[in-house]
Amino acid sequence: MIQSVKKLLRATLRQSRRDEGFSLIELMVVIVIIGLITTIIVVNVLPSQDRAMFEKARADVKLLEQAVEMYRMDTLKYPTLEQGVEVLTSPPKGAKFRSEGYIKTLPKDPWGNAYQYLYPGEHGAFDVYSFGADGRLGGEGLNADIGNWESE
Repeated sequence: MIQSVKKLLRATLRQSRRDEGFSLIELMVVIVIIGLITTIIVVNVLPSQDRAMFEKARADVKLLEQAVEMYRMDTLKYPTLEQGVEVLTSPPKGAKFRSEGYIKTLPKDPWGNAYQYLYPGEHGAFDVYSFGADGRLGGEGLNADIGNWESE
């Protein structure tokens, strides 16, 4: 009886060793499914990321525009071209009511470039803008300049 139990255990053990692991076909099917899911996600998410970067740049330009206007209200003049938007991070000299700057830190545009400031501006009293995704003046689509002259 003990011999037959041992034989049965050995046979079961051999059978279970053969059943362990995955076959090549099973692995290929899983890899194809993961590839399809990745493709669907990439196709649907990347355009949204580009749009989000564009909208962040527009929001930053509006923030800088408002800070420049607050600076003008306190000092009765716009920052000079030499001062640029860097002057917005510290209180103006001789300001009566402002003990801090107009913004805590200067943001970079979503593509890692500094925002541009032009005074006097070509489109208004002053221009605050980003060069867009290409980091160069002009362009179309994502490469277009994003500035405070654009309408909502």
